[in-house]
Amino acid sequence: MKVSSAASSPSETNRLTWNTFRDHTILEYEIPKWDGDLGRPNVYVPLDEAAMARKVELLMRHFGSQRSKHWFDEETFRGLARLRAMECRAPGRYAEAFHARKLTIS
Repeated sequence: MKVSSAASSPSETNRLTWNTFRDHTILEYEIPKWDGDLGRPNVYVPLDEAAMARKVELLMRHFGSQRSKHWFDEETFRGLARLRAMECRAPGRYAEAFHARKLTIS
């Protein structure tokens, strides 16, 4: 069986996720890209230094296929998190940002 490229594209995955998990909170994370198309996130989570260090450590360890990309380094992830902290006035130096289409707070 041949899988079409449309069925495995990120946009199709996004559509299927929303269709499958209708009653769940889905936070879409940011992926730095060379074209600068990060968008405007609407959910922020402040990170302390230990959480930021752990995030960078895990990204570097588990995404080996990305290591050859010139942008894939600790500075990129810390820099983006620093900007997101500024945007949300985080109490510390870092924040993670997400896109949420639907969010229920109880």
